[in-house]
Amino acid sequence: MVTLRALALADAPALTRIYSGASIRHTTGQPLTLDQAHEKIRTALARAAETPRAQWSWGILHKDDLIGLISLRRRSPAMGTISYILREDSWGNGYATHAAHQVVIAAFTAAGLTRLEAMHHPDNPASGRVLTKVGFTRVGTSDRDTEAGTVPYELYALETDDT
Repeated sequence: MVTLRALALADAPALTRIYSGASIRHTTGQPLTLDQAHEKIRTALARAAETPRAQWSWGILHKDDLIGLISLRRRSPAMGTISYILREDSWGNGYATHAAHQVVIAAFTAAGLTRLEAMHHPDNPASGRVLTKVGFTRVGTSDRDTEAGTVPYELYALETDDT
């Protein structure tokens, strides 16, 4: 359905399309410029070369089209977080669920993590459904400071014995 691959500098124009419109409503709310996209990719490539590795970022591809980005961040030796964003015109097709499932497998095998956490804006229940389909359980909320004030983001967790 979707494949994941490392980002390349040539992906910058596609990232600007992903980080725009409704896709960024619950993130910064600001579209990504081409320069910012290049910097995001350079940062991801640099983090991929670090030892020990603390972050993985993959482009989400449907056929040959880069439709999203998904990241895994090591927060402690055993715990990590995942985050993802999809281009608005790719929503509702199961792509985020499929990508998140692949990242969960990588987190619990190659990265050696035993717990994952993820959160989403309360006005984005579709992201919660993605997490639930992958096996995460809602565990509460986590207050995040935003331009609109403090927002209680929905918090989810998944442990290796949950899978």
